[in-house]
Amino acid sequence: MSADLQWAIIRKNSCFLVKSLGTTLTREPNNISSKNSFKANGLVNKHVVGIKGADKGVVLTTKSKGRLTNTTLSRGGRRTIKTIREATAGSHYSPDLTDSAIRKASAIIMSQKNKNVAKLRSRKYKIPRQPTRQR
Repeated sequence: MSADLQWAIIRKNSCFLVKSLGTTLTREPNNISSKNSFKANGLVNKHVVGIKGADKGVVLTTKSKGRLTNTTLSRGGRRTIKTIREATAGSHYSPDLTDSAIRKASAIIMSQKNKNVAKLRSRKYKIPRQPTRQR
């Protein structure tokens, strides 16, 4: 079945559709932008990119030749972004999918970092001495 025919069938009838404030969004597994559009659809397209959070790092899901491939990336933020860029832009995916994947992965990586809480140091308050009168 062609991708256009599949999109015509599931465009308005899908269990993943969410309508909110006049816009239609989706919760499809490999839809990065969460928009209900043919370009971003993770079910019917030939080239699909998906990003999910893992315990440490992110899981990159790509689709090629009808197969979904899951890759766990957990060796640092810059290396993860470089790997996503090579896997998508280097494999002839559309540039907007690459940018959306990098943005989502960056947000997931930032949320997984430990936040250092500044410790408040307690200092003793020095009572100023009052000058003594000399007679």
